[in-house]
Amino acid sequence: MDSEIEEEIPVHEEFISCGGGETQVLKCGPWTDFNDPSVDKPKLLIFIIPGNPGISSFYVPFAKDLYSLTNKRFPVWIISHAGHVLAPKEKKITTSEDPNAQEIKDIYGLSGQIEHKLAFLRTHVPKEMKLVLIGHSIGSYICLQILKRAPELPVIRALLLFPTIERMSESPNGRIATPLLCWFRYALYFISYLLLKPCPETIKSMVCRMSLQAMNVKNEFVQMNILEPFCIANVVYLGGQEMMEVVKRDNEIIKENLPKLTFYYGTTDRWCPKEYYDDIKKDFPEGDIRLCEKNIPHAFIISFSKEMATMVADWLGDDLSKL
Repeated sequence: MDSEIEEEIPVHEEFISCGGGETQVLKCGPWTDFNDPSVDKPKLLIFIIPGNPGISSFYVPFAKDLYSLTNKRFPVWIISHAGHVLAPKEKKITTSEDPNAQEIKDIYGLSGQIEHKLAFLRTHVPKEMKLVLIGHSIGSYICLQILKRAPELPVIRALLLFPTIERMSESPNGRIATPLLCWFRYALYFISYLLLKPCPETIKSMVCRMSLQAMNVKNEFVQMNILEPFCIANVVYLGGQEMMEVVKRDNEIIKENLPKLTFYYGTTDRWCPKEYYDDIKKDFPEGDIRLCEKNIPHAFIISFSKEMATMVADWLGDDLSKL
């Protein structure tokens, strides 16, 4: 079944400049320019915001499954984080954004990545098109910030999967990652440049392929240049800002949007442990806040895309049936 879905559903790849940052967008379903008045536009877009690293191609199996399970009625798009994926030399980078738009300040930082997603939605998606936001890990935090910074966007649901929206540096993984990402960040930059910059492209590609094969990640859109020092530096930089800035849960924005929010926590998640689920469940007992019963790991995209897509499609069933 999985292989059939992968073969039957085409995915379109684009590289764009958004807010001054190179960005990969993968589109499952209709990908024609929605701003073209002659195009029959879908009523809704399902928009996936990844975790960190923000490599959109890792989410392709999940997007394909979700598109199929929602009867191929609505496009499913995945956006990379700015600067986390570079276009191959033969790929054209389009610049179709507002000519009056300004480059986003500190685009590779956490606030800049939020503005990056907002710039894309405002430029590439019609204002009247309804939105379902799906955020994974730090993508969940970005989803909440989108709701906070752009309440005018017609978001009907936001699904926050394994949400790192609070106390990241206090989590079991955060206590390990914080010193590395915040205190030894420049050492990581130096080591990556020292080891990877002079490394031949063939060697880097081979290492990348072997690593992806070991993780059972198979799709045609994974760029072999994800081992570029520039991308690694941006991943580390964003991670350091996550540890410093994702501290207190934004209860106000959750309260304002609670009817459209679904939270999904893992039972063994070392980025947002079960006690975070217990705390938010206590603060918002009326909210749609779920605890995983299938032992799905934080990085569900590696081996549990089908299971996660099946649940997400079920959660969206009532909303999508009304369109």
